[in-house]
Amino acid sequence: MDLWKVAPEVYKGMSAFQAAAAEGLDPVIAELVKIRASQLNKCAFCLDMHLTEARKAGESQLRLDLLDAWEESPGLYSEKEQAALALTEAVTSLDGGTPQGHFVPDEVYERAAEHFDEAELARLIAQIIAINAWNRFQVTTRALPASLRDGGKR
Repeated sequence: MDLWKVAPEVYKGMSAFQAAAAEGLDPVIAELVKIRASQLNKCAFCLDMHLTEARKAGESQLRLDLLDAWEESPGLYSEKEQAALALTEAVTSLDGGTPQGHFVPDEVYERAAEHFDEAELARLIAQIIAINAWNRFQVTTRALPASLRDGGKR
C-alpha cells in the first residue's frame, strides 16, 4: 500500500509533527536517534534514508558502522549522544519495564535530563516518538528503500 498516496493528510500530519520535533534539536543527534531507532525496528526504508542523509551531512562511516554497538565504542560518541541513544533504546523497546512498573527506567531518563535542558529533552522525546511512528508505517506497508528502487546506485 502507498499509505501516503491514499491518506495524504496522515503524511501531512506526520511531517508537521516531525518538523516540530526537530526544531532546535542538534541535527547530528537527531540523525543518530533516527538511525538507532530504525535499526531496532528493522526499518530498511528509514535506515536507507537516514544513513544516506547522515553521510551527506558529513557523519563518519565509522560512527555509522558502530552505532549498533555504541555502548561498546568508547570515545566515539559524546556523553550527550550516548544519553540520547540510551533514551532512544528505552523508548523504542518499552519491553519488560522495571520492578516499579516504569518502562523507561528512571536512570535512563535522568541521564538524558543531565545533558538536555527541558525543552531539548521534550524535542528529543518527540523525535524518538516520531521516528518510531515513521518506522511502523514503513515496515507495515513494506515500503521499499530508495536504494533498492534505484538499483542500488545510492
